[in-house]
Amino acid sequence: MSLSQQASTLAAEAAEAFDRAATEAELFQVKSRYLGKKGAIAALLREIPGLPPAERSTTGAAINRAKRDAQEAFDARLAAVREAALASKVRGLDPTLPPRLPWAGHLHPVRRAWQEVCDIFVSMGYAIEEGPQIDTDWHTFEALNIPPGHPAREMQDTFYVQEGVVLRTHTSPVQIRTMLRRPPPIRMICPGAVYRRDDDQTHTPMFHQVEGLVVDRRTTMADLKGTLAAFARAFFGPDAAVRFRASYFPFTEPSAEVDVSCVFCDRSGEAGCRICKDTGWLEVLGAGMVDPEVFRSVGYDPEVYQGFAFGMGIDRLAMLRYGIPDLRLLFRNDLRMLEQF
Repeated sequence: MSLSQQASTLAAEAAEAFDRAATEAELFQVKSRYLGKKGAIAALLREIPGLPPAERSTTGAAINRAKRDAQEAFDARLAAVREAALASKVRGLDPTLPPRLPWAGHLHPVRRAWQEVCDIFVSMGYAIEEGPQIDTDWHTFEALNIPPGHPAREMQDTFYVQEGVVLRTHTSPVQIRTMLRRPPPIRMICPGAVYRRDDDQTHTPMFHQVEGLVVDRRTTMADLKGTLAAFARAFFGPDAAVRFRASYFPFTEPSAEVDVSCVFCDRSGEAGCRICKDTGWLEVLGAGMVDPEVFRSVGYDPEVYQGFAFGMGIDRLAMLRYGIPDLRLLFRNDLRMLEQF
């Protein structure tokens, strides 16, 4: 039997084998046997170089024709098998009905603000650090120049787990742990949940902060002001302005409260509003140059290194971004409110 006749016979056998296959897996097994690289038809093509030159062209054409016939038989049977499988799955259903779309979730407004703040500072070259939410009194207060009996402890309204162990009242302990772990230079932020005994329209017992720290041999107040001005423009818009007001924090000196131009006034076009109490400014964060005592606590030489730190409430940033009047709304899981975002 010539190679051309063998090819025709193989194509017919392949078509019969395809018709007997009941599943896609069986079909592809048969295809591999006849049409694969090591299949029966490919084996015939490898015998062509041994034929007399006058027969090679016609024999090759015949084998390729048989290969096409087998491939068409495979494609037709595959479509039929898939159609039958689909019909068995949808039996009893009306495929003409519109689909039921699943409910799609989305990010919580606090998480949106969290990610955006992190993205902005990461783009400035800051690393993100994390630490425990239950921490020692030393990491939370004493290393930050807040010894026992210091008046600033009353500002924190702390939850005590046991003697010397607290729910952190700010994410500053992460800064202390970072400085204890590695030497300068440091440029980091530490977002996370914090806890204080407070609950009203603008405070909750648990809320979220992001604090930043930069330590190097030469770091100035001008660097701090430029960094926070750049952040305000990135988060609140290119027209956002900032102002610094002298303040006091035990872990920074000098210290400042930082205000941003009122986003609600900008939206309404008025010069003042109820939110900013007609001042045109909103307080958003505290900042300052790291106090030398903090550096001494972690073993840094304050004669060699300088640094600045800042901290802001992520929940408050979310309130300002989305016009939410009551902080507690963020944590009540009211879908009527959350679905707006």
